This record gives sequence, structure tokens and C-alpha cells, in this order.
Amino acid sequence: MSTALLVLEDGRVFRGDAYGAEGEAFGEAVFNTGMTGYQETLTDPSYHRQIVVMTSPHIGNTGVNDEDPESRRIWVAGYVVRDPARRASNWRSVRSLDEELREQGVVGISGIDTRALTRHLRERGAMRAAISTTESDPQALLARVLDSAQMAGTELAAEVSTPETYVVPAHGTKRFTVAALDLGIKSMTPYRMAERGIEVHVLPATASLDDVQAIGDGGPDGLFFSNGPGDPAATTGQVELLQGALAEGVPYFGICFGNQLFGRALGFGTYKLKYGHRGINQPVMDRTTSKVEVTAHNHGFAVDAPLDGPTTTPYGEASVSHVCLNDNVVEGLELRAPESEGGRLKAFSVQYHPEAAAGPHDAAYLFDRFVDLMAEQNERKA
Repeated sequence: MSTALLVLEDGRVFRGDAYGAEGEAFGEAVFNTGMTGYQETLTDPSYHRQIVVMTSPHIGNTGVNDEDPESRRIWVAGYVVRDPARRASNWRSVRSLDEELREQGVVGISGIDTRALTRHLRERGAMRAAISTTESDPQALLARVLDSAQMAGTELAAEVSTPETYVVPAHGTKRFTVAALDLGIKSMTPYRMAERGIEVHVLPATASLDDVQAIGDGGPDGLFFSNGPGDPAATTGQVELLQGALAEGVPYFGICFGNQLFGRALGFGTYKLKYGHRGINQPVMDRTTSKVEVTAHNHGFAVDAPLDGPTTTPYGEASVSHVCLNDNVVEGLELRAPESEGGRLKAFSVQYHPEAAAGPHDAAYLFDRFVDLMAEQNERKA
């Protein structure tokens, strides 16, 4: 087994064994606290240009199958694990994780103290890093890490988006048509909508408001923005599209990156978290119901919105609907009509993954909330 070198931008060095493909990988080092769901994590486009550190020590136990990927390929830039499984054992497994990483050219490292690495990233923050199986000099690799791109200020959605529009048909009777902007969408998201009778038209990240309005008979019943990678502050086109849709009263639902862009469309700022939220065990309170749900997260940026009351915007009254109970980070937004117009819900978003692949299903009700929102809007137009 060949050796591998992991170097962080602050000079911290870890030496271990090569895992996956031979070569080099550069990206932002982040950690994921999930104890399961590594296949969904690897294929989540939100991890584009990131080196993912798994805090759970044993990874690869159940191998890899062809049913659980969340997109067309693995997106992580590099992969860090402590104790990779020596043998995959699951009735659905068709190959080992190591084989899959090698086949897709993903460079990894194993056999290092991922607990120490995670503590380091918690204390110092997510940072640029590199994994190499070809470079043995840490200082030489560090120089190249310092020359690599920062995550802040980077627009990445177009790099992971679908090149062409495609349609996910409704299961059973079609009730609604939704235009979904693919900013790095996970395959489970349109599936969850289709389960509820929604025909989902998945559009490229570069789609315009005219493209959205061309969906369905006289426009879609609703607009959806997906999760995705990159800095929301570096994105402008999708924000303008969303503002146009909100001005026309189109019901909106956003997840993760879609929450951050919703915040920007409403006039709020965004900021980079020190080390982010990534895992399947994050407690969030829905402030509209006071219920606490365990949720799946993958975000390094957050919306800067006041927690203590609504904000008047050109589109209605915006307020924080969900908060993380660990650190009070904004985990959801909602837009309502003024009280003089009944205070009805017009649009909403969450910072986490209600499609829960992998993860708990506590937040699946949000798709039902979107259905109710579109149904109410259609009744108003009738």
C-alpha cells in the first residue's frame, strides 16, 4: 500500500495510507459527522471542491450500490477516513468503496487520526488543503495549497448543474408543475416532490425568468431552488430570477443554497461559518410549530437575518422560521403577506435537507407545506 500526505493551509501535516485513486486533490477541508450515508455524501454536488473528513471511524462497511447515488458522479475533491472497511458486507453492495473511488479518480487518505483533524478544523476553521500520493515534501505541497482557490467568493453552481432541462414525472395523478433550478440538486429532492403528484422540470443553473415562465400551462405552479456549492454572495443571476418570481407571486420553496439565495433576494446578507454544519444529526426548531426535528445538513455559509421579528421587504414580511439549537444559526426563512392582507404564506426555505438522503425523515413535512402553498395560490387565482 502506498503512502499519502495531507497538508492543511496552516501547515498542519498528516501522513497516512493512500485510499482510492493515486494522485493529488486540492479543496477546502471540512468534516461530516454522519455515521452512515457515505455514498450519498460523496455524490452530493454541494461538496464540489471540498475534501471531506469523515468523523465516524469505520467507513465503507456496506460497500457501494447503484441505487443510492444522489447525482451522476462523486463530487468530493478528496476523501479522508480513519479505518476503511477491509471487506464490504451488504446484500445490495456491488463493489467496494475503495474500488468506486479509484474508478472515479477520487484521491483519498486513510489511517490518520481523524479525531485530531476534526478538532483542529473546529478550532481553526475549515481551510484549504491537499492530499497527495506523489509528493513527499510537505512544504512543497503547502506552497501549492496556498496558491489554490478559496471557497469564499467562488460561484460553483454552474459547474455541477444539469446542462439541459429534464422532467421528473409525477407519481400517479399529476397535481402541480414545478420549475426546479438545479444548483447542485440531489436526485431524492424531485423524487420527494413526484411522490406528492408534482411534475418537476429541472432547469440548468443558468436558466432565466423567461425559461421558468415557459414551464407548464401559463407558467409553473411553483418555483424551487436546490442545494449547491459555492459562496451565495458570488451569485447574482439566480437572485435576480428569484426576485422576479417573487414579484409575480410565484410560490417558492428553497433548500440549502436555495435558502441562502432566498435570503439575498429578500435583502439579507450571508456569511461564511467557521467550520459549517455537515452531518445527519443536527437539531433544528421550526418556530412556526415549536417542534424540534433532527435534520441532515451540508452548508458552510448562512443567512444573516434578525431572529427577533419580521423584516419588511418589497415582496412581503420576511422572518426566520427555523433555527439551529446548537448555535442559533438561521436554518429557515418564510415570506408572508402583510397582516392587512391576512398574513398568508407566500414563500419559504430551509437550510437543511428535508429529502434526508441520507438522514432522518423528521422534516419531510416541508414538501407537504409546499403542496399546500401551491394549492392555496391556485385557489386564489381560480
